Order: sequence, then C-alpha cells, then structure tokens
Amino acid sequence: MRNDKENLIINETLQFSIKIIKYCEVLEQNRKIVIAKQLLRAGTSIGANVWEAQNAESKADFIHKMKIACKEADEVKYWLKICELADSYISPDIELVEDLERINRILSKIVSSSKG
Repeated sequence: MRNDKENLIINETLQFSIKIIKYCEVLEQNRKIVIAKQLLRAGTSIGANVWEAQNAESKADFIHKMKIACKEADEVKYWLKICELADSYISPDIELVEDLERINRILSKIVSSSKG
C-alpha cells in the first residue's frame, strides 16, 4: 500500500470526503435526496480520482486523472452554491467550502507543475 501519510492531496481529499458524507447525511435527513446524491458522488469522486492517479500508467494518465478531480471539485462547488442559495436547504459549513477551495488550489498546482 502507498504511503499516504506524507501525501497532502490524498489526505486532504480523504478528509473532505468524510465531511461531504456527513453533510449529505444531513441533507438526506431533511429530504434533500436528489442534491445529496449528486453532491455525494461528486464530492467523493475528487478523492477517488486523486487516489487512482497515484497508480497512473503514465504522466499523461496522471494529469488526466487529476484534471478529472478538478472537474469534480468544480461540480461540488456548484452543488454547494445551490445549497447555500436555496432557502429550503441547509447552507454548507464555511469550513467545507474553504476545504474545497484549498483542494482546488492544490489540484491546479499539481496539474500545472506536472505539465512542465
């Protein structure tokens, strides 16, 4: 098994996935099932793609998987914004949004530095 202890993006996305699961459980308890499922899929997919990228077959494959993680992060940002703006929804915790922004910055840096 890989040494994830020192891998910042793995650790960040794992912790984010746990937070997303908890937030989605709150949404489901409030009968916001459709959005909860969308958010759960996209939110946990960020980490899944980062995890998979660790065993990429090539540099191009690694970059591709990280770009998918970036796209999933953008989708999560969209769903969180919906939850924030909709009156009948529970707004996400600011910490969740800040975690997502930090993950987005790290992923962008990884993608840009991997290209060069």
